[in-house]
Amino acid sequence: MSDWCPDLSGSGRPRYLAIADIIAADVRSGKLSGGDRLPPQRKLAERLAIHFPTVARGYVEARRRGLVESHVGQGTFVRGARVAEITTRPDAVDLSMNLPPEPSDVELLARMREGLAAVGRDLVGLLRYQGFGGTSADKDAASAWLGRRALVPSQERIFVTPGAHPAIAGILSMLARPGDTVLCEAITYPGVRSISAQLGLTLKGLPMDEHGIDPDAFADGCRRLAPKALYLNPTLQNPTTLTIPEGRREMIAAIARRHRVPIVEDDAYGFIPSRGVHPLAAIAPDITWHIAGLAKCIGAGLRMAYVVAPDTRAGWPFAAVLRAACVMASPLTVALATRWITDGTADAILRFIRAETLARQQLAAAILRPGTFRADPLSFHLWVPLPRPWTRSAFVGPMRTTGIGVVTSDAFVVEGPPGEAVRVCLGGPATRDTVRSALEFMAHTLDEEPAMASSYL
Repeated sequence: MSDWCPDLSGSGRPRYLAIADIIAADVRSGKLSGGDRLPPQRKLAERLAIHFPTVARGYVEARRRGLVESHVGQGTFVRGARVAEITTRPDAVDLSMNLPPEPSDVELLARMREGLAAVGRDLVGLLRYQGFGGTSADKDAASAWLGRRALVPSQERIFVTPGAHPAIAGILSMLARPGDTVLCEAITYPGVRSISAQLGLTLKGLPMDEHGIDPDAFADGCRRLAPKALYLNPTLQNPTTLTIPEGRREMIAAIARRHRVPIVEDDAYGFIPSRGVHPLAAIAPDITWHIAGLAKCIGAGLRMAYVVAPDTRAGWPFAAVLRAACVMASPLTVALATRWITDGTADAILRFIRAETLARQQLAAAILRPGTFRADPLSFHLWVPLPRPWTRSAFVGPMRTTGIGVVTSDAFVVEGPPGEAVRVCLGGPATRDTVRSALEFMAHTLDEEPAMASSYL
């Protein structure tokens, strides 16, 4: 079907939607059959005398509806399913969230299901209330997992919690009172902004360079503002992707200890690098609250995080705060995580995430112009400062239907004007082919003037 050419003249819809609509209609009428190869996007754009990004966006929309599938180096093909069976992406998927690539390997998925089935054999017992913080077996699994990050805390300092968000909220509510100041990166994780606002805390962003927060600015902030804590997301930071090197971490720890400022270390991405920099909790365990969430290295649906308290005494009020707020982490979820960690499935999932993330970052490096974005080979997002005259609001519009999440800098900047930048997520439900098409669309969009983007419709 290399000669397929849709007639867009009779559609009152935006042209990219019209392309997807006509693909659906032609499948329904039999004009297109399962396995038919559609024309290359650039060739179809020339044939229709429209912009390439419009066709790219139309193919992405058709893929989102389940009408077509793409294969790198081969092209875009009509799916072999009946139109009645074609479904769209579930509305519950939030592409604004930064998610790891979802496992697709058949053997890995089978292994994950086996673990779930094994846990389900004690289903009734897992539906009961349990004490807060995890059983001895769960803490053993947590110790083994944390050991990959050079952490060897006693069980009394380890707590199994229902996710990083409740853990951060619980820690900050213990360390600070409404009106108190908490320091963080100038560009930081939106979750800590929301939590601080809910607790009535004053969040102050510290200047950053390519190695993280500026030590002199941190020391000055400690002297002037009497902060109750320093929040950091130090490895593959969300959104800038930077990792604070060990030397800078040691400087930060020394300043924090000198001024008696506790560190809240959100190590969400710490397990992604196979040989990561030592966490702050290994450098300064006596002043660091370490939060090792499983959302980014296994799966967000687990809603689990391991928390390491600075000492046994500090853990007592923390347990009381989270017990009052959350009662406990879900025993069923915790049992599954414990099973996957002890039988090696968690390591297999982590290896998949690393390999797939690396492949997607290689696509980004090949498609996008060098120097136009910030990334790490193992981060499943990009930080993209937008070239003039693009604005973040103008850019998000055309990217909305690409199948990848784009979030403007407003969500991440603590103080002052946010600047024209976006975070682009490459993981979650998006396939590698979806990411490739979306990045190609993004590259061509940025090559055009913003005014031209409206003509893609």
